[in-house]
Amino acid sequence: MIANGKVALVTGAGSGIGRAASLALHAAGYSVVLAGRRAAELERTAASARMLPVPTDISQPESVRELFATTRDTFGRLDVLFNNAGISAPGIPMEDLTYEQWSAVVAVNLTGAFLCAQAAIKLMKAQQPRGGRIINNGSISAHVPRPNSAPYTATKHAITGLTRCISLDGRQHDIACGQIDIGNAATEMTERMTEGVLQANGTKMVEPCMDVRHVAEAVVYMANLPLDANVQFMTVMATKMPFIGRG
Repeated sequence: MIANGKVALVTGAGSGIGRAASLALHAAGYSVVLAGRRAAELERTAASARMLPVPTDISQPESVRELFATTRDTFGRLDVLFNNAGISAPGIPMEDLTYEQWSAVVAVNLTGAFLCAQAAIKLMKAQQPRGGRIINNGSISAHVPRPNSAPYTATKHAITGLTRCISLDGRQHDIACGQIDIGNAATEMTERMTEGVLQANGTKMVEPCMDVRHVAEAVVYMANLPLDANVQFMTVMATKMPFIGRG
């Protein structure tokens, strides 16, 4: 690996898409900061490469402040934030969800993404050379829902609005922002899909998945663009996944 002098921070880096993207960014020459709540899983991600694990609860403002202070103090700057961390609620009817289940998803998927973007913007504005890139994980649920997915789908729709606001407000500071909407990628999270996934018509169907490395490669492509170019929105999915026609 040849270092490119750039620094990337990945949230939700302890598994799945976050782990794959972290490894791909490191292989592309980035110094990578790994954020997530599970310290042991962050260490697993970092085991095969020299990366910086920082246990973080992105739903907590103080934890986010400490994460970005550590990034600044260690590397002096931040070039790319991949706002990837996310959780979902149980797949039950909306009327049966508790306030606590709803609030937990909003706290991580939306408030956490906002807090990390806010901290990244502050750092990117102040550094020299200034600017950077924020990539938000929107998910296909930013477009259409699955049955019984109100908290997750609502937050992912909101991420699209956040992406557009960051893109607009970041222009004057040389901060680019884009969103990657990801379909079924083969990770721990999608293992349950081998038994079938509930469809809009009430049936269950096994859905195709793609190799997670394709997602990681897409993130690296977005990250590597010069700041005068931007992927505003990208959808990456298994070709035969029932996204077109879903709903």
